[in-house]
Amino acid sequence: MWSNKQGESLGLFPGRKTLGPLALMAVTPVAATLITHVFVKHGGSVGAFLESGQSLLELWPTPFDPTAWKLIGGFMVTQLVLMRVVPGKTSYGPVTPGGNVPEYKSNGFQCFALSLALFLAGAFRFELYPGGIVYDYLPEIISALNVFSFGFCVCLYVKGAFLWQSSSDAGTSGNPVFDFYWGTELYPRVLGWDVKLFTNCRCGLMFWAVGILSYACKQRELYGDVSDSMLVSVALQLVYVAKFFWWEAGYMCSIDIMHDRAGYYLCWGCLVWVPSVYTSPAMYLVQNPIHLGTPTALAIFLAGVLMVGINYDADRQRQQFRASEGKTRVWGRPPEFIVAHYETETGERKQSLLLTCGWWGLARHFHYVPEVLASVCWTLPALASSPAPYFYAVYLAVLLTDRAYRDDARCAHKYHQDWKKYCERVPSLIVPKLL
Repeated sequence: MWSNKQGESLGLFPGRKTLGPLALMAVTPVAATLITHVFVKHGGSVGAFLESGQSLLELWPTPFDPTAWKLIGGFMVTQLVLMRVVPGKTSYGPVTPGGNVPEYKSNGFQCFALSLALFLAGAFRFELYPGGIVYDYLPEIISALNVFSFGFCVCLYVKGAFLWQSSSDAGTSGNPVFDFYWGTELYPRVLGWDVKLFTNCRCGLMFWAVGILSYACKQRELYGDVSDSMLVSVALQLVYVAKFFWWEAGYMCSIDIMHDRAGYYLCWGCLVWVPSVYTSPAMYLVQNPIHLGTPTALAIFLAGVLMVGINYDADRQRQQFRASEGKTRVWGRPPEFIVAHYETETGERKQSLLLTCGWWGLARHFHYVPEVLASVCWTLPALASSPAPYFYAVYLAVLLTDRAYRDDARCAHKYHQDWKKYCERVPSLIVPKLL
């Protein structure tokens, strides 16, 4: 029987029940704060940071800066309002282990466009704030988000463990450390708002887009114009985020949503780690305006767009195949697939179609390859000036590799022998013939 009650999450790293979560919850807030401090206060120079001799307590920004909280509050309230009032068609997630079918309003791309327009209008049309305000207060914003996110995760834990559960896809493991870290509910909702849609998409990814726009504005404030390296990096990231929101309904069927519960791992990660780490390549370029020249800039941009395009096409290919129940064509041919059977927690027998051709015939998680390469492309404008901006690309490669192993373990548990047949048809995990 396929179950998510115990929240099993196998992957590359051991100690996922207690020691791992404790270590991550102790280290990640510090890492997010240090990364932001080094990039904003020292221009991304680790050497300059070390020479400063500042202790962690000395450099830690106040988490109670009023401007930071106004920015956070205004941003989050705006996203909550847009989620509710912007029209969109109804989309559905996959059947959960408890037999539930999540329902969402697909208005992500419209909200994305409106959010960017509102930010730019506030900065340049109405002059309510300088365009670089997010960069100016980023250390304080990250510090405040650390506090907010921890409190938010406490509320989610208490809600799911002691108060009420939004669906039958919930429960505790008996280990409060793991339950707080991993979450107690798969699909928590509060007053009709879906928590994962809010934290993952409308806070994390939306901040990514707004944040890098602010970074470009800050570079213009500092130097009078925006370098071609910043333009390429920001443009590629905006293409990626726009792709994400265009495909948001598909994301709501991904492992982040299907398997990962709403706890510290997912919610803190989207509320704090995404703003501090995912935006770091553009954050680095603010004080390091590198001139690429038109040929180099164009080559990097086109390569990045190609990677984002392949990533999108792979996701689209699988989504279209599933939506049509296999009645479609893949690369001009009838699809090849395996019918995999599983059983829900309620004992209901169901089946999934596992695509074994197209992009999904190259490797079981081939779509991670162009995603990592896209991140390399929007970091390449930094050239070899420093290894610091490449941290995100390295981190992403490790994250997605671990996620691929976790997903494989989950699917092996879910589909049993049918998954073995699938792996025989598609033997590579991520990189064809290599991994």
